[in-house]
Amino acid sequence: QVQLVESGGGLVQPGGSLRLSCAASRSLFSIASMGWYRQAPGKQREVVATMVGSDILNYVDSVKGRFTISRDNAKNTVYLQMNSLKPEDTAVYYCNAFWAQRLYWGQGTQVTVSS
Repeated sequence: QVQLVESGGGLVQPGGSLRLSCAASRSLFSIASMGWYRQAPGKQREVVATMVGSDILNYVDSVKGRFTISRDNAKNTVYLQMNSLKPEDTAVYYCNAFWAQRLYWGQGTQVTVSS
Protein backbone atom coordinates (compact mmCIF):
# COMPACT_ATOMS: atom_id res chain seq x y z
CA GLN A 1 0.00 0.00 0.00
CA VAL A 2 0.86 3.66 -0.28
CA GLN A 3 -0.17 6.23 2.31
CA LEU A 4 -0.36 9.82 1.13
CA VAL A 5 -0.57 12.84 3.40
CA GLU A 6 -1.30 16.27 1.95
CA SER A 7 -0.58 19.55 3.67
CA GLY A 8 -0.17 23.23 2.89
CA GLY A 9 -3.71 24.29 2.17
CA GLY A 10 -5.32 27.36 3.63
CA LEU A 11 -6.94 30.71 2.97
CA VAL A 12 -5.20 33.05 0.56
CA GLN A 13 -6.16 36.25 -1.22
CA PRO A 14 -6.54 36.38 -5.00
CA GLY A 15 -3.14 36.72 -6.62
CA GLY A 16 -1.44 34.96 -3.73
CA SER A 17 0.54 31.74 -3.60
CA LEU A 18 0.47 28.44 -1.75
CA ARG A 19 2.61 25.33 -1.89
CA LEU A 20 0.92 22.00 -1.30
CA SER A 21 2.90 18.96 -0.20
CA CYS A 22 2.09 15.29 -0.58
CA ALA A 23 4.25 12.97 1.50
CA ALA A 24 4.28 9.35 0.36
CA SER A 25 5.01 6.32 2.53
CA ARG A 26 7.08 4.72 -0.23
CA SER A 27 10.00 5.81 -2.32
CA LEU A 28 8.88 7.90 -5.26
CA PHE A 29 11.10 5.75 -7.47
CA SER A 30 8.70 2.84 -6.87
CA ILE A 31 5.62 4.85 -7.86
CA ALA A 32 4.74 4.96 -11.55
CA SER A 33 2.94 8.28 -11.50
CA MET A 34 1.59 10.87 -9.11
CA GLY A 35 -0.87 13.64 -9.54
CA TRP A 36 -2.83 16.45 -8.01
CA TYR A 37 -6.60 16.67 -8.39
CA ARG A 38 -9.18 19.05 -6.98
CA GLN A 39 -12.87 19.05 -6.23
CA ALA A 40 -14.89 22.20 -5.80
CA PRO A 41 -18.30 22.16 -4.07
CA GLY A 42 -20.95 20.71 -6.34
CA LYS A 43 -18.43 19.75 -9.01
CA GLN A 44 -16.68 16.60 -10.08
CA ARG A 45 -13.08 15.92 -9.15
CA GLU A 46 -10.76 17.13 -11.89
CA VAL A 47 -7.12 16.62 -12.68
CA VAL A 48 -4.81 19.57 -12.02
CA ALA A 49 -1.32 18.25 -12.71
CA THR A 50 0.33 14.88 -13.17
CA MET A 51 3.88 13.61 -13.10
CA VAL A 52 5.07 10.38 -14.71
CA GLY A 53 8.51 9.56 -13.41
CA SER A 54 10.27 12.85 -12.88
CA ASP A 55 10.15 14.45 -16.30
CA ILE A 56 6.75 13.94 -17.88
CA LEU A 57 4.53 16.68 -16.58
CA ASN A 58 1.01 17.59 -17.60
CA TYR A 59 -1.30 20.38 -16.50
CA VAL A 60 -4.93 21.24 -17.04
CA ASP A 61 -5.19 24.31 -19.25
CA SER A 62 -6.68 26.48 -16.52
CA VAL A 63 -3.52 26.27 -14.37
CA LYS A 64 -0.78 26.29 -17.03
CA GLY A 65 1.76 28.99 -16.30
CA ARG A 66 0.52 29.36 -12.72
CA PHE A 67 0.99 25.94 -11.09
CA THR A 68 4.09 23.75 -10.99
CA ILE A 69 4.32 20.13 -9.93
CA SER A 70 7.67 18.94 -8.61
CA ARG A 71 9.20 16.26 -6.42
CA ASP A 72 11.84 15.75 -3.76
CA ASN A 73 12.97 12.14 -3.93
CA ALA A 74 14.90 12.34 -0.67
CA LYS A 75 11.73 13.32 1.17
CA ASN A 76 9.35 11.09 -0.82
CA THR A 77 7.30 14.22 -1.37
CA VAL A 78 5.54 15.75 -4.35
CA TYR A 79 4.69 19.44 -4.37
CA LEU A 80 2.22 21.68 -6.13
CA GLN A 81 3.36 25.29 -6.23
CA MET A 82 0.36 27.48 -6.93
CA ASN A 83 0.88 31.11 -7.94
CA SER A 84 -1.49 33.85 -9.08
CA LEU A 85 -4.36 32.08 -7.36
CA LYS A 86 -7.91 32.86 -8.41
CA PRO A 87 -11.22 32.39 -6.59
CA GLU A 88 -12.07 29.60 -9.04
CA ASP A 89 -9.07 27.64 -7.71
CA THR A 90 -10.98 27.16 -4.46
CA ALA A 91 -11.38 23.43 -3.86
CA VAL A 92 -10.21 20.47 -1.85
CA TYR A 93 -6.93 19.33 -3.38
CA TYR A 94 -5.99 15.66 -3.41
CA CYS A 95 -2.86 13.88 -4.44
CA ASN A 96 -2.80 10.38 -5.82
CA ALA A 97 -0.25 7.72 -6.61
CA PHE A 98 -0.39 4.82 -9.04
CA TRP A 99 1.51 1.90 -7.50
CA ALA A 100 1.30 -1.84 -8.10
CA GLN A 101 -1.59 -1.38 -10.53
CA ARG A 102 -3.69 0.46 -7.97
CA LEU A 103 -4.56 4.09 -7.43
CA TYR A 104 -4.16 5.55 -3.95
CA TRP A 105 -5.52 8.86 -2.66
CA GLY A 106 -4.69 11.20 0.17
CA GLN A 107 -7.27 12.74 2.48
CA GLY A 108 -7.21 16.15 0.77
CA THR A 109 -6.36 19.67 1.84
CA GLN A 110 -8.66 22.68 1.53
CA VAL A 111 -7.57 25.67 -0.54
CA THR A 112 -9.74 28.78 -0.34
CA VAL A 113 -8.99 31.83 -2.47
CA SER A 114 -10.97 34.80 -1.24
CA SER A 115 -10.55 38.43 -0.31
